[in-house]
Amino acid sequence: MPVTFAIVGRPNVGKSTLFNRLIGRQHAIVDDQPGVTRDRREGQGYLAGLRFNVIDTAGLEEANDSSLEARMRRQTEMAIQDADITLMVVDAKAGVTPGDKFFASEIRKSGARVVLLANKCEGKAGMSGLSEAWSLGLGEPVPISAAHGEGLVDLHDAMLAAAEAIGLDDVLAGEADVAENDLAFADDDLQDEKLDAGGAPIEVWQDDLVSQPMRIAIVGRPNMGKSTLINSLINEDRLLTGPEAGITRDSIEVPFEWNGKPYRLVDTAGMRRRARISDKVEKLMVYDALRAIQYAHICVLLIDATEELHKQDLSIARLIEDEGRAIVIGANKWDAVRDKQAASARISDRLQASLAQLRGVPVVQMSGLHKKGLGKLLDAADEMYGIWNTRISTGRLNRWLEVMLETHPPPLVDGRRLRIRYMTQIKTRPPTFALFVSRPADLPESYLRYLTSGLRADFGLRGVPIRMVMRKRENPFAPS
Repeated sequence: MPVTFAIVGRPNVGKSTLFNRLIGRQHAIVDDQPGVTRDRREGQGYLAGLRFNVIDTAGLEEANDSSLEARMRRQTEMAIQDADITLMVVDAKAGVTPGDKFFASEIRKSGARVVLLANKCEGKAGMSGLSEAWSLGLGEPVPISAAHGEGLVDLHDAMLAAAEAIGLDDVLAGEADVAENDLAFADDDLQDEKLDAGGAPIEVWQDDLVSQPMRIAIVGRPNMGKSTLINSLINEDRLLTGPEAGITRDSIEVPFEWNGKPYRLVDTAGMRRRARISDKVEKLMVYDALRAIQYAHICVLLIDATEELHKQDLSIARLIEDEGRAIVIGANKWDAVRDKQAASARISDRLQASLAQLRGVPVVQMSGLHKKGLGKLLDAADEMYGIWNTRISTGRLNRWLEVMLETHPPPLVDGRRLRIRYMTQIKTRPPTFALFVSRPADLPESYLRYLTSGLRADFGLRGVPIRMVMRKRENPFAPS
């Protein structure tokens, strides 16, 4: 197992910038505003042939009460405990502060193996702060600039030396492979483009699917209990929670196993109406949540079962549908609902009226706080994942199409009836079908809805997006 490094330090010293530099992509939200990072974020880092795990943490705060800052500090302390080596970062431009000295003392008391990094040393800007860093008693400071990529050779040597000192250098050193996250972010649908000799897709069954953990993004409005749900699922206080709305900022990915099956749970920031967002960091938070949806297999949309279904809930559901992801709705805080029958009917009626394009989407009554209904939630996610991956053979599709055309023929246009000659499924995730039509531009939307409803009913494609692509078969006898 690779060595784990935890990046710690007071707020705004460049921890997230260093994290992004080590994992090789813009993954953590970075801003000049202090305190942007709140949760622990983990990734796989690479540096000149070294491979390791790295944890980004919130800025260390001098707080020991029940405040948000104190809870953030406890998350950082857990990261230090979980890590093999701690990378303590100071801002060389600002110089050593009383906060740096306090936390250096705390880290020394913990007995953690520490590498001291003096960040923002580009040019000569941080030379005085670099000298001051010796006073922290954590050994020789390594001058780096995470933003500009300077000092990475010295950082490499310091990380390797720290690993050698505790006998883990053989685990740290190795050829840099492709990150598992990057593999998961690759286009899942490449495996869907399997065609037979005639150009029609070959039917692919569930056993043929790419064997990757199911990626489940937990999404919703602020303060819906997304982080609490993940903590309950993994049975650990892994994510920061509390009564304050908008605690989560970064999208945090957490590995998880249920009944022997691996998953990846992704916590996301609460998504408000775009018109209400003016703060730059909140815009970055929402962008990060949108990216989590794009890379998810399943999205669990949490709603507050004690309230009316909010307009923003429906907007998020439509966004998930637009991205082609499968969806499960978690009616959270169900234990607090007094009239459960009325609440269930209210949610169902609103979904039928406002989300016809996702007819049949499952609604799971649950409580993340009290760990009720979690098994049902995961069962629903598994079921929707299977439907999302459904492949229908071309033969079955065209036999079905014949019946649909006989039952309700396409309309007349300019005195001539439109002809649908052929239908085939061109991809899964979501199920996408190509219709070969004599005049594609003239086929009305209402007829596409008729075919889509038929597909849902006859092939069990409930609750997932369905895509229809119209094509015109070229006349082989037409002059080129």
